[in-house]
Amino acid sequence: MKAIGAKALASLIFLALVGSFAWLLYVRLSEEQTGAVGRGGAKPVPVDVSDVRHGPMESKRVFSGTIEARAQFVVAPKVGGRIEKLYVDLADRVSRGQLAAELDNAEYQQAVAQAEADVEVAKANLGAARSAVEISNRELMRVRRLLDRGLATDTEFDTARAIQLANQAGIEVATASLRKAESVLETSRIQLGYTRVTADWSDGKRERIVAERFVDEGGTVAANAPLLRIVELDPVTAVIFATEKDYSKLRPGQKAVLANDAYPGESFPAQVERIAPVFREATRQARVELSVENSDLRLKPGMFIRATVVLERVENTDSVPEVALTNRDGRRGVFLISAGDAVVSWRPVEIGIQEDDFVQIRGDGLEGKVVTLGQQFLDDGSPVSVAD
Repeated sequence: MKAIGAKALASLIFLALVGSFAWLLYVRLSEEQTGAVGRGGAKPVPVDVSDVRHGPMESKRVFSGTIEARAQFVVAPKVGGRIEKLYVDLADRVSRGQLAAELDNAEYQQAVAQAEADVEVAKANLGAARSAVEISNRELMRVRRLLDRGLATDTEFDTARAIQLANQAGIEVATASLRKAESVLETSRIQLGYTRVTADWSDGKRERIVAERFVDEGGTVAANAPLLRIVELDPVTAVIFATEKDYSKLRPGQKAVLANDAYPGESFPAQVERIAPVFREATRQARVELSVENSDLRLKPGMFIRATVVLERVENTDSVPEVALTNRDGRRGVFLISAGDAVVSWRPVEIGIQEDDFVQIRGDGLEGKVVTLGQQFLDDGSPVSVAD
């Protein structure tokens, strides 16, 4: 029991010493802090400072988005059939008007041959109709002479006249039949030409690249079924989506820089090209398209990108580190140290755009240095000592 009592007494003495040391430390710090804020013989407050920066300043915003092809064209046949040959494949370069695929054309060749025969028949029928008209014309003239001499009756003349009119109508029918047969022949030839499927996009660059192949040789496809998707990769389009807060600051022509995880440490210049006039109801965001040069074809559709867009630029302004801003009496400002002074002056400020860790100071220019560390112990006119 005596041993336990001695140990308890030693613990109490140790705790008393620790408490006394803590109290003395608290009193010392309180005295130093009281002297630092300038109350009666105040001691200088050690602070860190930074120069007021002068020059251009940019407000930037980073958006996430994806790369899309500038333009794309889907190669599809206008007629159905079996694919006999594919002349291009995935990642191949394709020129405008180049033959991309051929379909089995035996059926269409037979249709052309049949149409050509129908044209010949129609021509023969037209020739026969013209001969019949010539004969009926001569017969009508003969009956008219006999009627004038009283050797033919009016009935015989009327009959000859009716035959002559019917034969003339036969020419018109034969002519229409010939035109119809020729039209069918032209249609058959066009459909035969459709078995040769070409890549005929109308605008953009002359050369593109095959992005997807949907069929294989030997397969059967219907009319207008996609065979290939061909895309233009220089330039490409970077698509981002802007909220209402940033939308009003975006303008066509604004510069931007793209970053991509596939090429760490590299950047790709771009600029805002189109801004959607409406917001998507589901996300409350507007589509924004940026044009990106891609002559080396390293950027591919579907890639994820981060686009840093310059929303606003000021050519000549003052700026200070954001950590220099301090609130006093509900106002925002900075503690300014002029050259050669050992005291600070409180300066209310109005801030503008922000670039990295600096903020723009609007209004009258600032000169000198601003306090960036220790301003919580300062008032207007407080003495300071600048730390090395």
